Amino acid sequence: MKIIKSSAAEFKKFFSELRRRGGAHSPELLSSVARIVNDVEAYGDIALFKYTAKFDGYKLTTATVEVTPAEKKKALAQVKPEDMKVIKLAAKRIEGYHRHHVAQSFMIKKESGVEMGQRILPLRRVGIYAPGGKATYPSTILMAAIPARIAGVEEIILVSPAKDGLLNPLIAAAAQVSGVKRIFKVGGAQAVAALAYGTKTIPQVDKIVGPGNAYVAAAKKQVFGQVDIDMIAGPSEVIVIADGTANASFAAADMLAQLEHDEMAAAILLTPSENFAR
Repeated sequence: MKIIKSSAAEFKKFFSELRRRGGAHSPELLSSVARIVNDVEAYGDIALFKYTAKFDGYKLTTATVEVTPAEKKKALAQVKPEDMKVIKLAAKRIEGYHRHHVAQSFMIKKESGVEMGQRILPLRRVGIYAPGGKATYPSTILMAAIPARIAGVEEIILVSPAKDGLLNPLIAAAAQVSGVKRIFKVGGAQAVAALAYGTKTIPQVDKIVGPGNAYVAAAKKQVFGQVDIDMIAGPSEVIVIADGTANASFAAADMLAQLEHDEMAAAILLTPSENFAR
């Protein structure tokens, strides 16, 4: 945490750097991601496994890329009862909220014989990307899979990096509670490409949702149009404006909620009170 006064000599330089921080998708990164995505489109599992070994450090085959029932069982056995309780409570609240979002088809018949209406159909297959490298976010699965299930999506596919090739217990727990049946131990731009184009082992999806690092975001940007996506997200950032009468712990909590995402996240407090800042 740095405290920078607007009257300080270095403030102008600091503020200028701050304004430029949004350029996460540099030409070099986009070019690198394009090669990965194009390789996976062209060579399927061969490229997918090659990049997984290169970037994530574990080897996969067509027989090991998808999480088996035995692996799920082993991972779930490691989940602490208190963690499972929290995940189930979150799932209940998320489901209760999103059930109010379900859109209904309708048909209107006019006296003239004209019929007008809207027919709403769920997507057939959706792919969820859940971070699992430097940090693990079971909440991503809950907030993506539960609305998809409520909407009636036929199949929900989950991809997530697996440290040392092992399924993260909290990822397994969130998937089970959310109703996700198929989990693949892949991440990065290569996983996004596999979902978009399909490989021998990973089925092609209609939409990709879920956050990731700059490589994941850039890959989603590239495959948009081939599949639908939720959005181009990140890096996370927040600005909190508060005077000396505010609760410092609340301001800190709001900042930390964004800073936990990755090293590129930014949390900024604007305050006239140096004491509050400290």
